[in-house]
Amino acid sequence: MSNPVTDPRWEIEPLIVRTRRIDDPGELISLLPDAGQLAWVHGGDGLVGWGRAAQFGWTGPERFDEADRWWRTLANRAVVRDDIEAPGSGLVAFGTFTFSDHAEGSLLVVPEVVVGRRDGVCWLTTIGRAITAAPALEAASPARAVAVALEDDDSRRAAWRDIVATAVDRIAADELDKVVLARSVDAVADEAIDVRHPLRRLAQEYPSCWTFHVDGFFGSTPEMLVRLEGGLVTSRVLAGTIRRSGDDHRDLALAASLARSSKDLEEHEYAVASVADALAPACTGMNVPESPFVLHLPNVMHLATDVTGVLREEASALSLAAALHPSAAVGGTPTTDAVELIEEIEGMDRGRYAGPVGWIGANGDGEWGIGLRSAQVLEDGSRVRLFAGCGIVADSVPADELAESDAKLVPVRSSLES
Repeated sequence: MSNPVTDPRWEIEPLIVRTRRIDDPGELISLLPDAGQLAWVHGGDGLVGWGRAAQFGWTGPERFDEADRWWRTLANRAVVRDDIEAPGSGLVAFGTFTFSDHAEGSLLVVPEVVVGRRDGVCWLTTIGRAITAAPALEAASPARAVAVALEDDDSRRAAWRDIVATAVDRIAADELDKVVLARSVDAVADEAIDVRHPLRRLAQEYPSCWTFHVDGFFGSTPEMLVRLEGGLVTSRVLAGTIRRSGDDHRDLALAASLARSSKDLEEHEYAVASVADALAPACTGMNVPESPFVLHLPNVMHLATDVTGVLREEASALSLAAALHPSAAVGGTPTTDAVELIEEIEGMDRGRYAGPVGWIGANGDGEWGIGLRSAQVLEDGSRVRLFAGCGIVADSVPADELAESDAKLVPVRSSLES
């Protein structure tokens, strides 16, 4: 671990931060310029930003600790005037972290401009090395959709079914109880894709999810890894999925079958237990519901449980996210064995998929979702890699898991379409 006294990364010039109340600017994502966009939006509220006042990147198993220490140093040196003092006002950083300890791409970004809305209160924050005038806010030029083609042929689909079958065999051999396997599909266009187009569609079509964008990684996740606000810790666990039919009466029956499914309940129980165990050392007065509820999204339904607790010791939202990652919902059970199997048989680099993504404030509060229903812009911006994963247990059927992964690809795939 590096020494903040001698490491040049900790020679941080103080940032000057000014937050002012503003009139409602309308749809937050519509304010984003055509470069440097950052977003974390839920139900119309949230944060958007642009520019880079500071950033920190790190690779390796200590990436969370290093990022948290860098952030604490930067926050302690900042000069802040905050007229709002709401979650997300004042100094904030947006972040995205890789699933694997070995992958590159973990990043904290402090924007130059942040616009936020919460419970009808709107604000503008400017961040820089000197006092900065507040920019005029207006809707940016509309994002333009481009035609994309998916690269997902029969051979790739068959290969992934074989990987699932291998995992089922390993589970049957009592090597582990559950593993979460992911697959990727590339969407290719003839020109650079304007990420504001899929962001806007995702925010409009999935308002109950958290729509995000950091450094080309974007999506709309239904799963809150951890929220820390005023000492209250919350984590939403999703595990167990069924595709919606489009018929309301049929969907009610499907929801009931999901709530009774032994396979899905078993998968969900593993995920809830892993989150509760990870949070227990940092929390007191924890509440872990005995039974999940069914979360209805436009394309799928999930078994969901909200785990809550009261923080018992000094910690930040980022350090809590580090303690939780990877949970059984994105890795498996036992987690160490599951992650080893993922590295052995999955055959791809997840990058930031299924890693924490979100934001942190100067006081350590913040929100970190799991980077699901997501994609990464690649190369010159004309190629986007979409990701989806499924929890595999002893009675998983490869063809059914492939169909489930197709359903989980729908949100981002549809958002890219013109």
